[in-house]
Amino acid sequence: MKTKKQTVPKWFKGEIYEEGDLVTNKFSGEDFVLNALELSMYDFIMGSQMIFEMAPKTITKKQVGEFHKALTWFRTHNGSAYMALLD
Repeated sequence: MKTKKQTVPKWFKGEIYEEGDLVTNKFSGEDFVLNALELSMYDFIMGSQMIFEMAPKTITKKQVGEFHKALTWFRTHNGSAYMALLD
């Protein structure tokens, strides 16, 4: 699957890790090695989901928008990992 050159989006204010790591889908058991930027975005997505579930009354439109931007970024830059880990 063709991917775009990975750059940090201007809207992303989360931590950018120095190294990537192996991530496992807790439902399927499928593993993917993510680079540092992919892992940073993945953790942002997963953290956002946790906040949405645990504190739904605190969610802002900006947070929801950034969550959707992160999903789109991930799907565009590593579609295979997106399908295995987030879809």
